[in-house]
Amino acid sequence: MKTPPGLQPLIDDGVIDEVMRPLKSGKEAAVYVVRSGDDVRCAKVYKDMAQRSFQQRVQYQEGRKVRGSREARAIGKASKYGRKQQETAWKNTEVDALYQLRDAGVRVPEPFGYYHGVLVMELVTDADGHSAPRLGEVELAPDQARGFHRFLVRHIVKMLCVGLIHGDLSEYNVLVAPDGPVIIDFPQVVSAAGNNAARTMLLRDVNNITASLGRWAPDLLDTWYAEEMWALFEAGELHPNSELTGEFEHDTTVADVDSVRHAINDAREEALIRQQGREAAAAAD
Repeated sequence: MKTPPGLQPLIDDGVIDEVMRPLKSGKEAAVYVVRSGDDVRCAKVYKDMAQRSFQQRVQYQEGRKVRGSREARAIGKASKYGRKQQETAWKNTEVDALYQLRDAGVRVPEPFGYYHGVLVMELVTDADGHSAPRLGEVELAPDQARGFHRFLVRHIVKMLCVGLIHGDLSEYNVLVAPDGPVIIDFPQVVSAAGNNAARTMLLRDVNNITASLGRWAPDLLDTWYAEEMWALFEAGELHPNSELTGEFEHDTTVADVDSVRHAINDAREEALIRQQGREAAAAAD
């Protein structure tokens, strides 16, 4: 096939030898099957995003670190240069996350490098060597669904233990390989400690997976793994090998707003009395 412009620099530099076929194309990137020597891999070519997309990304970017102070200031000012840096940071986030998650033992595509704005990584295949299907495209027996659920919950825990939440996890970005599910697509990955919406996004990720696999194993729909792992994470007690039960006791107590308000008013009055006492003592001197 004709080489896409975004991949020509990789051929020129000898990173890849041939573009074999397109794999998929989405709003943010186009993915191609490529050959590098004797290896068949995939290359993710990111698309330049319109300004409107940045507003949709704000909830994900909270708490992320920017590599340089100049870039951080530019992003904050939303200048033309700042928007370009924000776009670069968005792409770099997926690359950094893949390496970090791979090192943490999370089943993600093996990254092979980032060249000229293109991410080269493992092509996940099925048992016959074809591109692996998405989780939502396969039929499962109940025991298979439960096994996939255990596997994905375990890997979500591993992600959380390194401070990351996928942020957009669903049956559409989990591939089914012979050795189990593979989690893909990380440009929107969320900082667990630095994002105010982290808990909400974790619950959404786990609930999406549970709802999908619950079609084949309805008993999964009565589990509460997200709430359980978040409680352990907040308490500093979550570890990659933490044994989860799927059970969670929700707090059903109603906040006593009046008591809180009275306590605040009492504290204010005490502070005022102390201040008046200091002023009176100063005046007497």
